[in-house]
Amino acid sequence: MAIEVNGQTIATTDSGYLENHADWNEDVARRLAEIEGIELTDKHWDVVKYLRDEYINNGQNQPMERVVLKDMAKLWGSKPTSKDLYQLFPLAPTKQGTKIAGLPAVNRKGGY
Repeated sequence: MAIEVNGQTIATTDSGYLENHADWNEDVARRLAEIEGIELTDKHWDVVKYLRDEYINNGQNQPMERVVLKDMAKLWGSKPTSKDLYQLFPLAPTKQGTKIAGLPAVNRKGGY
């Protein structure tokens, strides 16, 4: 599969994840979010950029939801709930957020 962004064809897996995370940029994220039915807000961007930073700069770490909640609390000044994250990413924050962040699929089960 592939998506079109600014006249470029970007390869994706059958599940819609980028085949190469280096192909990601904010326009790609917007297109992936559009496909997912999500309009990106500042909080979405915070999570997406956090997930990318963890993966790229922290040994390909893909944090579980509990860690994302703790780190977003530091960034946002108040602790979000799981419900808050699911309002941002209804199909699972760490999975759908990871997809929009252009990262490989998370293959673990659950993961609070």
